[in-house]
Amino acid sequence: MDERTKGRLTKDGIRIFDPEDFAGMRGAGALAARILDDIAPLVEPGQTTGAIDAAITKMVDDAGATSATIGYKGYQHASCISVNHVVCHGIPGDKRLKDGDILNVDVTVIVDGWYGDTSRMYVAGKLSRKAERLIQVTHDALFKGIEAVKPGNTFGDIGYAIQSFVEAERMGVVRDFCGHGLGRVFHAPPNVLHYGRPGTGATLEPGMFFTIEPMVNLGRPETKVLADEWTAVTRDKSLSAQFEHSVGVTEDGVELFTLSPGGKFHPTWG
Repeated sequence: MDERTKGRLTKDGIRIFDPEDFAGMRGAGALAARILDDIAPLVEPGQTTGAIDAAITKMVDDAGATSATIGYKGYQHASCISVNHVVCHGIPGDKRLKDGDILNVDVTVIVDGWYGDTSRMYVAGKLSRKAERLIQVTHDALFKGIEAVKPGNTFGDIGYAIQSFVEAERMGVVRDFCGHGLGRVFHAPPNVLHYGRPGTGATLEPGMFFTIEPMVNLGRPETKVLADEWTAVTRDKSLSAQFEHSVGVTEDGVELFTLSPGGKFHPTWG
C-alpha cells in the first residue's frame, strides 16, 4: 500500500489516519515550529526577507529534512514571508525590513514523509498599537477555531468560531484562502474555511489532520494576487496578519502538532 493512501476516506474524501500516525505528525510539526523559534533573532530592521529564508533553508537541510515548498508549483524558497499588507505567499527577496514592519513567516517541512506546516507573526523593531491589536485578534481567532475542534463538531463550527470573533472586533476575515488537510501530502481535503455557519460542513472525526490558518485584515477582507502569481495583498492596503497550526483530531479533542518549543508563537513573547 502507498503510504500516502493509508487509512480510510470519509464520504467527503477526508482521510482518517491511524493512532500511530500521530507520531509522524509530531515529528514534522516539531521541526517546523523549532525553525520558527530559531529565526526570531533574525527579524529586525535592516534585515532582508531573503536572508531569513536562506537561514530557514539551512536549518531544514541541517535537520536532514526536506522543504515542502521548494519546487512546489515552481516556487523556489523554503518559506513564504508576508510583510504588512501582504496577506500570504509573500516571496522572500532583497527588500529590507523597516522599524515597525510586521511579517508572517510560513514554513512547511517533510520529515520521514510527514508534512509539518505552521506560520506565525513577527515584528521588526517596535510594534505599533494598531498592529499589536491586529496580531492579538488574529492569534486569538486561531485558538477560537482550535477550541471548536472535537469529534462530532463540524468544519462550519470552526469557521463560525473564527469569523464571529474577528468580525466582532470590526476586522475582516479573508475568504480567498483557507486551511487544508495534510499528512503524507501537502494539501488534501478538506478545505478549512475561516468563516461559516455552525453545524455545516463535514463532521470532525478522530484521525483527521489539517491546518487552521486564519488571515485577518484590519480593513476589508478582499485580496488580490500580484503579477508574480504568488503574492496576495489586501485590496484596500490595510495591514494583514496570520497564524497557523497543524492539528489532529483526537478521541476527545485536538492535538497541536506545531506548538512553539520555546513559547515564542506570539511576537511579544520576549
